[in-house]
Amino acid sequence: MHQIEIWVRFCETDLLGHVNNNNFFVYMEDARIRFFSDLGLVKEDWNFILASIKCDFLKQVYFNQTLVIKSGVTKVGNSSFHLEQEMYEKDSGELVAKGSSVIVQFDFAQQKSAPLTGDMRKQLETYQLAAN
Repeated sequence: MHQIEIWVRFCETDLLGHVNNNNFFVYMEDARIRFFSDLGLVKEDWNFILASIKCDFLKQVYFNQTLVIKSGVTKVGNSSFHLEQEMYEKDSGELVAKGSSVIVQFDFAQQKSAPLTGDMRKQLETYQLAAN
């Protein structure tokens, strides 16, 4: 799985003292963008849109914790792929949240989905998770 670390900032917490649920989507986005970049899926122009996203919150997360976000591909389609993301608290190793999303390659000039190239498919398949 592709992996990054996120340090939880004070401004990401709410009045209850834990990370506000909206920020988990920001963490997933940060990991997703780094995933795209590290795989070389995005060049000068951004060519992907988010079609669907979901997140399950399993444990509370607090200021000054470090999260490890692991991203892996669960399905590669003609013009889209499914990404699974797991967020772990670095020190304890506990799974704190897990999310999934559907990402579509998009042709903005024609305003429709565009097929993934052979190179894109190959890159995505290097991070494809085994079926459960």
